[in-house]
Amino acid sequence: MTLLYITCKDKQEAKKISKQLLEKRLIACANMFPIESMYWWEEKIVNDKEMVVLVKTNEKNVGKIEEEVKKLHSYDIPCVLKIKGEANAEFEAWVSKEVK
Repeated sequence: MTLLYITCKDKQEAKKISKQLLEKRLIACANMFPIESMYWWEEKIVNDKEMVVLVKTNEKNVGKIEEEVKKLHSYDIPCVLKIKGEANAEFEAWVSKEVK
């Protein structure tokens, strides 16, 4: 199983991206969490409130998901961080069944 950690500017953007990925059957599930982030941007340290979307998918869909996120995202450089994961067999089977 592959998890993707995607940061978004707000809840609306996180939901829009999640819904599109679900409708295209690229992911089985999306979880959204509010976070506070600090990072360098244009030579300044920025302190921002963001939303994280954690999606469950398979390795073969990662490239397609990155393309979709880039199309829908408001950031110049969106974060799509890939994390390899292992889950219980039943959950892994469910993810495999739900993504195309």
